[in-house]
Amino acid sequence: MEFSSKLLEKAVNEMAQLPGIGKRTALRLVLHLLKQPEERTIFLTQALSEMRTDIKLCENCHNISDEEVCAICANTQRDHQLVCVVEDVRDVMAIENTSQFKGIYHVLGGKISPIDGIGPSQLKIKSLVDKVNEGNVRELIFALSSTMEGDTTNFYIFKQIKNDQLITSTIARGIAVGDELEYADEVTLGRSIVHRIPFETTFRNN
Repeated sequence: MEFSSKLLEKAVNEMAQLPGIGKRTALRLVLHLLKQPEERTIFLTQALSEMRTDIKLCENCHNISDEEVCAICANTQRDHQLVCVVEDVRDVMAIENTSQFKGIYHVLGGKISPIDGIGPSQLKIKSLVDKVNEGNVRELIFALSSTMEGDTTNFYIFKQIKNDQLITSTIARGIAVGDELEYADEVTLGRSIVHRIPFETTFRNN
């Protein structure tokens, strides 16, 4: 692809680094920005810059937040002894959109995947296990995707737990095996949360 401007080429190359954005799409987006009033581009760059420098991870659940504690964890109307374990912030958004869950979350930041070099120490597992073993959680809901990596992560966490009073459950298999939560429709995901099943049954039957 030939460019008449090095500045244009640089902008296109940077835009094309985004997932799902090829060079042609990046060029179309950059040319669109060029046609907009200058302040629109300034607002966009400011928003991206502020997001990158000012955004935080909640000290309690590791969800993305503007404050030290996210709005969900700070909400006294939520059930803080009901914790839903998810892979990343997109899963929090997907479950929140169902309006069916009234507890709080714990964002792991990924799944155990030896083939990708991701082990338990790379994830936010220890803080979750510590919280559970201290007796601060009544029920733990495993809501990772139904993949080998997701099931491995669920089982690893389950084996670390030393709290006999804890209820462990997993979302019902209304979510197809191999599916990611963020792509599930809200009704199916909501029903899967409401009709969750005991976690032990998921591996005793295998």
